[in-house]
Amino acid sequence: MSGFGAGFRSALQAMFADPAARAVMIGAVLLYSFFYPAAYRHQVASDLPIAVVDADHSATSRELIRHVDALLAVRVVSQPADLGQAKQQLLRGEVDGIVLIPQRLERDILRGGSGQLVLLGNGAYLSRASTILNGLAEGITGFGRQQAVRQAAFMGAPQAAPLQLVQRPLYNTREGYGSSVVPGVSELIVHQTLLLGIGVLLGSRRAQLGRRLQFDLPTLSGMALAFTVVAVCGLLYYVGFTAWAQDYPRGGNIPGMLLAVLLSALATVPFGMFIASFFDTRERAFQYVTAVSIPLFFLSNLSWPAIASPPALVALAKMLPTTAGINAIVRTQQLGARLPEIAGELLNLLLLALLYGSLVLWRLHGRRRH
Repeated sequence: MSGFGAGFRSALQAMFADPAARAVMIGAVLLYSFFYPAAYRHQVASDLPIAVVDADHSATSRELIRHVDALLAVRVVSQPADLGQAKQQLLRGEVDGIVLIPQRLERDILRGGSGQLVLLGNGAYLSRASTILNGLAEGITGFGRQQAVRQAAFMGAPQAAPLQLVQRPLYNTREGYGSSVVPGVSELIVHQTLLLGIGVLLGSRRAQLGRRLQFDLPTLSGMALAFTVVAVCGLLYYVGFTAWAQDYPRGGNIPGMLLAVLLSALATVPFGMFIASFFDTRERAFQYVTAVSIPLFFLSNLSWPAIASPPALVALAKMLPTTAGINAIVRTQQLGARLPEIAGELLNLLLLALLYGSLVLWRLHGRRRH
């Protein structure tokens, strides 16, 4: 027990004594909890500037422009005389989309036909173009439904619309991009900062000794426990305080989430120690994290479904603690998943903890204590 306690204390002391390790394992976790969500604080894109070219100049076209300007997604900032002027504004970046109202729109509607509109978006900014075109499509569809009801009333038909669609999001009630992405990225931030800290500490020690590191079993176990405590604290900080401060969906299945946090930390720490055992200098940790951060997020299948991924990548993803950890925590935290529904992820984390724990013993366990 003396060796175990010494290993635990020495790991924590080394972490607080090393400025780089302290900055990434504590400072970066706190900084990113405010810095990273700031980019998504608006949740959904709104008031994107568009130009409307009205070639009809009718009461219907003017009403359509007022309807479009009232949409949340877009804002009418100019009404150029022709499509050429609108395109020049699009190329200069003054607007992100164009609505062209052709001639005879009102006449076609009054005759019982279907009026046609042209919607254009800037493909250089796919997210903005998608938001504009989808928002315009929904708004103009609603406007067309209103016109159809009015036309039917004019002809003596019933005025009530035959169908009304009501959408109610179950979990991400704000339908925000931040609520969808940030909770998953938070677990990845803790994973990567933990690996940075472990890599810096072990890489520095190996560079000083000039040979492969070796620790006795009690000391190695104490070190692992110290890193696990740091990992659990970081994860609880994100799923607790940060989710509350940023108003993200939370509080689903709290006992299941706590179990997922613990198993995720138990799998991440030996994984990080095994990877760090190959670092001959502390700089290798930064090189590793820089190279794998984005692939780890996409392999987690949070933004790209596993069913649409190649089987080889799906199998590779199961060897990474981030995949099962992110999915288990997000499902329990946001969706209220029960333990049987995340049993596969929890079993995966447990097996990874045993696998990488064995590899850590192979790489770092020895008679000498350094």
